[in-house]
Amino acid sequence: MTSESSPDPPDSSPDSFPDSFPDSFPDSFLDQPVRDFLDQLAARSPTPGGGGAAAATGAMAAGLVAMAARFSARQLPEAGDLADEADRLRYMASQLVDMDARAYTRVLATRGPERKEALLGAAMVPLEIAAIGARVAGLAAQVAEAGNPNLRGDAVSGALLATASARSAAGLVDINVRFGGLDPELSQRAARAVADAADAAERAGEQH
Repeated sequence: MTSESSPDPPDSSPDSFPDSFPDSFPDSFLDQPVRDFLDQLAARSPTPGGGGAAAATGAMAAGLVAMAARFSARQLPEAGDLADEADRLRYMASQLVDMDARAYTRVLATRGPERKEALLGAAMVPLEIAAIGARVAGLAAQVAEAGNPNLRGDAVSGALLATASARSAAGLVDINVRFGGLDPELSQRAARAVADAADAAERAGEQH
């Protein structure tokens, strides 16, 4: 879910939701200028929201890791592979910005038995964001530990941003699990991703 608001239908809480919801989305929120994306985050509209912000943060983290890896070819024989993997994760995270918006919009549009299914869909997107955050943080730790020391700050920043992405996404998973009466294992999986990301960030931040 992309908002901290209750998942009740929009007409049940008029002070919490806008007067209308978009019928469609742009090709991608991330195809817009950064300033426009930030303006949309601040607007009185349910999307993009917390999930989109978490996904975009994870994508930026992966970008930093890819850059630091590409500057580390002399120090890390596997730098090219690390950069390629970071690029793949960056693409996956960027796709989830829009997927999260669509999943949350479906929650707002459903009633009755379909609501639980919609909440499950809305939980799975931030769960994937959290998993990506853990993987990005792990890559960042490798680059920070053995890569180009001049890019260590970028790798550490990538690890910390990836951890923040995972942590915020896990919180959204918890909200959907609670409101939808979903399997608690979803929250547990998200929590494990956060723990893995935090451990990696701690390794990345250690002085060598």
